[in-house]
Amino acid sequence: MKWTDIQQIAETLADTHPETNPTTIRFTDLRDYILQLPDFDDKPEHCGERILEAVQQAWIDEVN
Repeated sequence: MKWTDIQQIAETLADTHPETNPTTIRFTDLRDYILQLPDFDDKPEHCGERILEAVQQAWIDEVN
């Protein structure tokens, strides 16, 4: 997965962190969760606030 795989990242986060409320997660924690995903393979410096916002929203949509 790359940073641009927003929906796939969100689905994987929903599966791997079911106890986490995506509406209250801090972006620093969200970034760490993504970087720790086993299938994630992209450079940390390619991430920005807009990507994290998109992942957070997709994760919220996934669990609702």
